[in-house]
Amino acid sequence: MLRFELFFIGLFMLRDFNILVSTVRGNERAMINEILFLLKNYLDDKEAEAVKTGVRGIIVAKTSLDPYVAVDKLRNVLRERPYEFRFALRIIPIERVVPTDLETIKNVSLELATRIMRDETYRITVEKRCTMLHSSDIISAVASGIGQKADMENPDKIVLIEIMGTLTGISLIKPVEIISVMKEKML
Repeated sequence: MLRFELFFIGLFMLRDFNILVSTVRGNERAMINEILFLLKNYLDDKEAEAVKTGVRGIIVAKTSLDPYVAVDKLRNVLRERPYEFRFALRIIPIERVVPTDLETIKNVSLELATRIMRDETYRITVEKRCTMLHSSDIISAVASGIGQKADMENPDKIVLIEIMGTLTGISLIKPVEIISVMKEKML
């Protein structure tokens, strides 16, 4: 059964998504409508796409904009019009999408990690869904190739690995580049 679910999740998902959005389980369709409305109307991205992933509470989107720029602009919309965000919990830019394979994840993560400056700290965060890979194996494989100092509490950069069945989104981000909608509404 698990093999079928893993296949099914990767079958219908956008393979070149560059934004990942979490929502409350069961609100995936409403979240798709919300992110498309935001991308098309506030960011003027008429080509934006969004779909369910097969993982409850997670949708992915594809914007023609740089995902970091898009997420930053969405943060500005959130500050000015917080009522437009009814279903989103977190909005995350994704740089690369790869098959869920330990060696591929390691290689792409290390490629992105070359942008961590010598004096910066990092953390590896793995969010895994519908996979048999172990977080500790992924973290060990990636960390072995990064020479900078790790900081689990307050890193300068995060190697973010988002696994959803047969596809994995990877980014090298600053902690402030993730929108946590509820936290930011409270500010």
